Amino acid sequence: MSVPRDYRPLLLRNQGNEKARHLDYYLAHGGYTALKKALFEMTPKDVIQEVMASNLRGRGGAGFPTGLKWSFVPKDTDKPKYVVVNADEGEPGTFKDRDILRFDPHLMMEGALIAAYAIGARETYIYIRAEYYAEYRILLEEIEAAYKKRILGQSVLGSNFDHDMYVFLGAGAYICGEETALLESLEGKQGQPRLRPPYPATHGLYGCPTVVNNVETLANVPFIIEKGAQWYTQFGTEKSTGPKIFSISGAVQKPGNYEFPLGSLTLGELIYEVAQGGPPGRKIIGAFPGGISAPVLTPEEFDTPLDYESLAAKKTMLGSGAVMVMDDTFSPVTYARRMVQFFSHESCGKCTPCREGVPWLLKILRKIEAGKGTQHDLQLLRNVADGIEGTTFCPLGHSAAVVLKSFLDKFPEAFEAAVK
Repeated sequence: MSVPRDYRPLLLRNQGNEKARHLDYYLAHGGYTALKKALFEMTPKDVIQEVMASNLRGRGGAGFPTGLKWSFVPKDTDKPKYVVVNADEGEPGTFKDRDILRFDPHLMMEGALIAAYAIGARETYIYIRAEYYAEYRILLEEIEAAYKKRILGQSVLGSNFDHDMYVFLGAGAYICGEETALLESLEGKQGQPRLRPPYPATHGLYGCPTVVNNVETLANVPFIIEKGAQWYTQFGTEKSTGPKIFSISGAVQKPGNYEFPLGSLTLGELIYEVAQGGPPGRKIIGAFPGGISAPVLTPEEFDTPLDYESLAAKKTMLGSGAVMVMDDTFSPVTYARRMVQFFSHESCGKCTPCREGVPWLLKILRKIEAGKGTQHDLQLLRNVADGIEGTTFCPLGHSAAVVLKSFLDKFPEAFEAAVK
């Protein structure tokens, strides 16, 4: 396997081009062609089937099939339907959606409009994190421009499809990246996850049928509709199709966003060839392959292809595609403590295992890091993590537990040394 040097990005095609965010530029380069095709040549059912055939999976972290998600929305209902765009992007090390919003916002907007047409939604809400204020302003400007061109509002592009689009500025909580907590926040409530079932497809925003999709996920949709599912599946693997943006940061010389077809390169190739390895004089000791919620891999496992199935086989996940590289500047104990500290700080406090368990993990790790830990503390860490895993309302506490256990499994010598 080798890095595809001749690959031309789709999602990051306009990366660095400030002019590309404007509607006139987008239209001049074929923008909204896919939406026209959907509105005038396809039925909503056709659109859903095409997305299902493409095997596009959610790029926000869960990797759930997008077309299947849309198909769950009831077709015969008196309730209004909604599309909600998850632009919260609070996963540490993840900054891919920001480039799409900054340089190609209409690509995401077109995907959202196609999704709305497919499920019969009259309104789209874009939930964007407060820290992305510049991108929030860009969206406001470009949505206004879309209304003036009749791409939004009554009779979209001259069709019988009406649609409105709004932007909602979040308050900076990590938990609101979880889709049901996002919906609670969007409704003006405290951002806490809901018990499921029922699922958003039937009981989402204001208790109505709702599709929640990530920015990168929706940015893929115009290409699928315009060029077809068969064309789209030429990228990636049989089960992990299409392009993927990888946000790489940490102990590398060229951090940034890079786009490649799924499975076309390994974690090691991304780190050592694309991002040109670690800083001079430092040794890379591991990496989070899919954000802070993905169990760590060591250099011996860096030959793993970057796709959903290959990483799952290593008991980790692709997640958001955020690769965070660790070197020997710090001990694995310190990296683990900082990871757990983040989850402890961001816990919404709704469920007991997360509210009580994750701070307990942090307390033990601080004791070990300070050189005051014992063998009993190492066993206690694992016992508490076992008690949290699989018992929480949402993946936050679960992620803290399973990622910590990956540190205990991959770096036992470091933890043993810390308690001696």
